[in-house]
This record gives sequence, C-alpha cells and structure tokens, in this order.
Amino acid sequence: MPVALLALAISAFGIGTTEFIINGLLPELAADFDVSIPAAGLLVSGYAAGVVIGAPLLTIAGARLPRKTMLLALMILFLAGNLLSALAPSYGVLMAGRIIAAFSHGAFFGVGAVVAADLVEPAKRARALSIMFSGLSLANVLGVPAGTAIGQALGWRATFWAVVAIGMVGLAGVAALVPSRPRPQEHSLLRELGVFRQGGVWLALAMTVFGFAPVFTVITFIAPMMTDVGGFSPDTVPVVMGLLGIGLVAGNLLGGRLADRAVLPAVYLSVGTLTALSAIVAVSADNQPAFIAAIVLFGVAAFATIPPLQTWVLDSASQAPALASAANIGAFNLANTLGSLLAGLTIEAGHGYAAPAWIGMALGLAGLAVTGLVQLRIRRQALRAAADRKHQKTAQPFASSGPANPATPDISATTSEA
Repeated sequence: MPVALLALAISAFGIGTTEFIINGLLPELAADFDVSIPAAGLLVSGYAAGVVIGAPLLTIAGARLPRKTMLLALMILFLAGNLLSALAPSYGVLMAGRIIAAFSHGAFFGVGAVVAADLVEPAKRARALSIMFSGLSLANVLGVPAGTAIGQALGWRATFWAVVAIGMVGLAGVAALVPSRPRPQEHSLLRELGVFRQGGVWLALAMTVFGFAPVFTVITFIAPMMTDVGGFSPDTVPVVMGLLGIGLVAGNLLGGRLADRAVLPAVYLSVGTLTALSAIVAVSADNQPAFIAAIVLFGVAAFATIPPLQTWVLDSASQAPALASAANIGAFNLANTLGSLLAGLTIEAGHGYAAPAWIGMALGLAGLAVTGLVQLRIRRQALRAAADRKHQKTAQPFASSGPANPATPDISATTSEA
C-alpha cells in the first residue's frame, strides 16, 4: 500500500482523538469553567453539529482546489481550532475552537477518502479506505486513553497541545507524502449539488445513518451498563473499553477486505452482524464473560461497517465523489447523534441501561431494510436496461434508414455495484 496512506491515517488519528477526547475531560472542563457537566457535554454536541454542517460546505468551497491543497488547508484549520481550544479563556471560546476543528473533520475524511481510493487500483479501494480510517479507530484505543491521562495529570489544556503536535505531524506527512495531482475536472456548483438529486445517493446515506446508529446506542452508556447491570468494578471498565477498541481496529481492516470483494454483501454482513450482536449484548449484560466476548465482537462488527458504507457512497456518486463522501461523514455523525439520543431517552424512560442495545437492534434492522431497497433498486435498473437493449435489438432491423438511435440511459439513477 502507498506510504501516503500513513500520512492520512496519522491525520485521522489526530482528528479522531479531538472528536472523542472531550468525554474523558468533562469533569475537569466543568470545574475550570464553572459549568455543569451536562453543559460541558454540549462540547460533544457542538462538535458533531460542526461536522454535519462543515463537511458539505467546506467541500463545496474547495471543490476546484487540487485535493492535496484541500487536505493541507483542512489540516491547518484543524490546527487553528485546537490551538484556540488550548488557549481558550472561556467556555464560549472553547466551544468556538471545537466547532472550527469540527468543520475540518467531515471535509478531511470526505476528500481524504477520495484521495485514498485514487492512490490504489480499483480492486483495493476499500482496503485503502480502511487504512486511512484505522487512524480513527486507533484514536479510540490509544489517543483517547492517553489524552485523558495527560489531561488528568497536567490539565486539560495539555491534551489539546498534544493534539496540536499530532496535527503538525499529520500536516507534514500530507505535505511530504501525498502526491500532487491536477485539480479535479471543473464542474459548476449546480452540477456538484446535482449529486443529491440521485435517489441512490440518498439511499446510500440512509444506509449509513441506520446501519451505523446501533454503535452509539450501545457504547454511549457502556460504563453504567457494566457497573449497574453486569456488576463490573469501575476499575474494569477501562480494560473492557480497551478490548472494545482492539475490536474496532480489527473490524475496520476486516471491513476493507470484505468490501474489496463485494461492497453490498459486505454491508449486509457487517450491519447484520452488528444487529445480532446488539441483541446479544442486551441479553448478556448480566453475564460478565459472555458480555466481554459480545462487546469485543460488537467492536469488530461496528467498524467493519465503515469501509463498505463509505465505498458504496463513492460508487453511488462518481460525478461528485468528494462532496458525497463528505456528506457521508456527516451521516456517520448523524448516526452517532441518533443512537446516543435514543439510548438516553430509553434510559430516562426507566427501561434500564441494557435496554438501549435493543434499540440498536431495531436501528440495525432498519439499516438492513434500506440495504434491501438499494438492492431492489439496482435489480430494477438492470431489468430496465436489459429490456431497453432487447427493444433496440428488435427494432433496429426495421429502421428505415441510418443507424438506430439508442435510448439515452438515465445516468443520474445509476448506482455502481462494486
């Protein structure tokens, strides 16, 4: 695999650490800025909103830039946001820094996914995506625990300075290792946005939202599930979370290999397994050995969904892949928000800490249903195309003069099946 993928993975590691590190620093932040922990928790929601809004806006704004230039600009924006966070004199300034950093998140992964796919031959695209996204999964295994430890020992600002250092390494790696390519073929803004007139693109985004949402229904409240339902000691929670993180890394790499063989079957397999494991987590929450095994496998299935879902969006929007890819990063964050929101509402309704896993199963079934609609749409398009070819072949001998006029295919409705 090209060494440029390493630079993308390092950058992804820094961005992923920034996204998730706030969860481990909430008590320190709340105490320093004299706000409640729920108010400090809005720094998580603000970041997610920044990803959803910033991903398409910045991708459109940089659509005519060479992609390497775009990646460098996004890493500089990422560094600016984290520098502002590290120096923030107030809660409001810290929120602004978080949102600035979040704006770079979705666009970087969207454009980076296109760059990663272009670095390799078509048969290895999903594997290349999995290598880039491995930085995101490693952020959960290494970046978040290390950042939390640094914040607790040296203060939360030290964590952001550490993220800035990682970002500098990522920026240097992109500058040195990612090859320069001509800027993308110029399209008008209307043509770029025209990708969202395709039903197949919206179905692909819906697959991501519902197929990935089960992840955060389970892991958002995994600590109280373990201690209150499973009887684990608090000291055991970080160990199990580390095992979950190892599962995330393994699943990301596995998902890339499966998607390179066949994208849609990989979506079925990963989302179907995630759905089944959500139910298994729910029923095994009070059985410690079974729960540990289930949560590790859940981690594998969770991140095995990412490469095929991202690859499918690239295939569905070949005329504007960077924009659609960035929108899909927003869809992943929407899935995170949906899963954690429904999990919280379920717990507040008095159903207990294991109940959100059943919500995860229901969301996974919805994801499988959307995948079924995608497959049905493809089959209908194939049948129409076959009927058109048969009609042309039959009608051609009866043409009075000149060549037959072939039927114009509906390009906007075409979805590639890798």
